[in-house]
Amino acid sequence: MALCGDVGASSLPSELIVHIFSFLSAPDRLRASAACSRWRECLFYPALWPELRLNVHVSSAERPRLDFLMRKCGWFVRELRVEFAADNYLSAAAAAAGTGGDAEPETDAQPSSRWLDDLRTYLEQVLCVLSSIRNNRNLQKLSLFGDISILQQNGSLSNAYLNKVDPGGKIIKQIQQLFEEILGNSRQLKWLSCGFMLAIVTPTSLSSLSNPIANTIEHLSLLDNHIPGNTTLITAVELERFVNLRSLALDFCDFTAEMARILASSNHVPLHRLSLLVHNISLKNKSLDKMPEDEDWKALTRHSTNLRVYMMAFDIKSDDMLRILKPSIPLERIHFDSYITCVSGAIVDLLSRQYAKFLTHFILMNDVLDMSGFPDLSDNRNEDPLVLLAWKCTRLSLLAVHGYTVWAHNLIAIARLRGSDLKVLEVTEESIDFDQGELADQDVDPVHNLIEQVSLGLGRPWHAVMDIELLSVFTEPARHFYREMQSFSEGV
Repeated sequence: MALCGDVGASSLPSELIVHIFSFLSAPDRLRASAACSRWRECLFYPALWPELRLNVHVSSAERPRLDFLMRKCGWFVRELRVEFAADNYLSAAAAAAGTGGDAEPETDAQPSSRWLDDLRTYLEQVLCVLSSIRNNRNLQKLSLFGDISILQQNGSLSNAYLNKVDPGGKIIKQIQQLFEEILGNSRQLKWLSCGFMLAIVTPTSLSSLSNPIANTIEHLSLLDNHIPGNTTLITAVELERFVNLRSLALDFCDFTAEMARILASSNHVPLHRLSLLVHNISLKNKSLDKMPEDEDWKALTRHSTNLRVYMMAFDIKSDDMLRILKPSIPLERIHFDSYITCVSGAIVDLLSRQYAKFLTHFILMNDVLDMSGFPDLSDNRNEDPLVLLAWKCTRLSLLAVHGYTVWAHNLIAIARLRGSDLKVLEVTEESIDFDQGELADQDVDPVHNLIEQVSLGLGRPWHAVMDIELLSVFTEPARHFYREMQSFSEGV
């Protein structure tokens, strides 16, 4: 690769090589670094890697690559986002048992050796990531997500399992100490996000942050369904230090009326984004008695006039949702996901009445195993709740439904009501049903007519989602909430 005469690529000044790399994508940089050893030396120049996003598969095979990247970049990277991903071995075991195979389903009494191996690998990978950034004082944004499928065993993770992979809890203590050391060493941290990361955040972790850093943090999200009893990761007293918060994400049961009052005080800048996870596991262990009342929401929105709320409700009973959904919540996005508890038409009606000015995203997922009979929200009603939602919520831009009956004529009505403003309309094919009149008409293909009419209403080609895994919102619920919360909060 001669440039002129005998001058080759390896003779270029390091500054020029780094400048060339700055125009390349990360994969292209890696390929270009193979040109010669000199170019390879310039690959991990700090200015080229201000941000590092890693999707780490929980596998021993991933460890060398993770070690290499974190060793090279961990000490200087300014923004670090890591998601740990694991196979859902619980589902695999259940499927094997259901087909009459030789594999035994995993139970509380007998966790599989593979599951324990992955739990051990997960702890080692977390240790690797945290060790590499312990002395990074340039870190401005830290985001960590742990795959819930590796952490849960039939809904919980007992100390007996942890003792099998970490006798005496030595690794977990080391992880917790490292996390606190990172917070204590931070000098520029403005974004701290930790979701479902087993054994990292404790109720005392945030006390490691100095007051000057706590005062300048703009985003804080702490989510963990595995902490025992009524334990919370942040208290109202601790929240008082975070006077510059623009966005916050918490378990709904941890967001108390006292916290709402603190955020509404003149000492705090206006809050722009609030993401709340309402999870059935939390409701089993915690009470709703301390949640904000409507007056608290009114005070908060008076102080934070641009506040918007994103909420995911996972397997929550309708009675609890009716208590939670206060009229003055500026609810912009809501996602219902369930395996057991279905959303009622009354809840959808309530959303239409209370949040017509704000609601832009509505997701309704029912991951039932029996596909023969989906719940019908319009049963015994003059008007379909989803049609009313589309009519009243004029800002609605995303509607996704799976596991609930959506009648074809109602789907056409929704498309006509919202038109091209409805940027995303996703309904799984098995959720759509046709009335007898549509099926009896020999001259019209009901499926073709549905596609044609919805496409005309939206002003663009449309078709039903043939495979649930093709849904843009289809992923493990906690992972979807975490990713959506990130993008929601970054939009400030």
